[in-house]
Amino acid sequence: MAGRHFLFVPGPTNVPDRVTRAMVVPMEDHRSPKFPELTLPLFQELKKVFKTTDGQVFIFPSSGTGAWESALTNTLSPGDKVLASRFGQFSHLWIDLAQRHGLDVQVLEEEWGTGVKPDKIEEILRADKSHQIKAVLAVHNETATGVTSDIGAVRKAMDAAGHPALLYVDGVSSIASLDFRADEWRVDLAIAGSQKGLMLPAGLGFVCASPKALAASKTAQLKRVYFDFDDMTKANATGYFPYTPALPMLYGLREALKILFEEGLENVFARHHHLAGGVRAAVKAWGLKTCAKEAKWDSDTVTAILTPPGINGADVISTGYRRYNISLGAGLSQVAGKVFRIGHLGDLNELMVLGALAGAEMAMADNGIDVKLGSGVAAAQTHFRASNAVGEKKSAA
Repeated sequence: MAGRHFLFVPGPTNVPDRVTRAMVVPMEDHRSPKFPELTLPLFQELKKVFKTTDGQVFIFPSSGTGAWESALTNTLSPGDKVLASRFGQFSHLWIDLAQRHGLDVQVLEEEWGTGVKPDKIEEILRADKSHQIKAVLAVHNETATGVTSDIGAVRKAMDAAGHPALLYVDGVSSIASLDFRADEWRVDLAIAGSQKGLMLPAGLGFVCASPKALAASKTAQLKRVYFDFDDMTKANATGYFPYTPALPMLYGLREALKILFEEGLENVFARHHHLAGGVRAAVKAWGLKTCAKEAKWDSDTVTAILTPPGINGADVISTGYRRYNISLGAGLSQVAGKVFRIGHLGDLNELMVLGALAGAEMAMADNGIDVKLGSGVAAAQTHFRASNAVGEKKSAA
């Protein structure tokens, strides 16, 4: 099919041409004296993305799942009690991973379309007088349902309870796209992946560990080898890795970080909010609803759109792919067939989003959804014209 494919799943995201070109490099000796010139600045630049001065960032050749595993296995011991909220497929998968490592997970079941409830966490932690709970797991942005949780409020809840548990946050579909403040929120283990806001192919997992988490790693008894913090720390100190790193990805990461800082992180966050507002305006114009139950849960990186009764969201996705060369996100687990998702994160602008909305409109109409062609696109255009690229209101001039 002629033209470029429209990739609008919430990850992997579009890779900027600059990043693609940066990764086309000859192979080199990853133990050469020059190699640290590439790697050492990456650790410092990533700390800016996580908004930490005290934390330590690890770069693993893995997906975000590997970063999940690293965060848990380096800081916890078999049988440790963990408190986790489940409200979507990715919070579910993290809980499953923790259980399979022999952790005792107390699960807070929340309605899909909502997120972490800080008041419930505070109540449970207050009742845990002997501090048996060692960790609180929270997904910042639940990709399956298009829901963002308030991590700052989770930290306040933990402080109000006076509880020493470590705070673990999955930021895979939020970090580098939504405001994330590792130091201010005192996040002990923050997790990210390369294929979302960092605008790279899948293949790198990141963990930002606080001093408190690093101290916990000294006594943690869960088994780890490939993901061991100590091995990484020793090698990273001089710019090397304990095993062969993903060389082209590191060059791509350097370029992606340049792009982010050229735009400015605060502008990146504002752009994502601006683009998400256009998508939400389109959904309203279509007469449809999002999976997020209230506006306070709305994600600025992905919108999950509920299809009308009797319409399978998978059919909309299939039509979009086969006929209009667009990839839309599928419904997962409890929302399989009930939603389709539009990812709006990473290397995107207004016109790209408008193209995705046009494709989604046609795919919906082809599958019998009563939408007026052009209605969602027009609503998004109105939203975009009312604000500039960083979401501020335009002057009357």
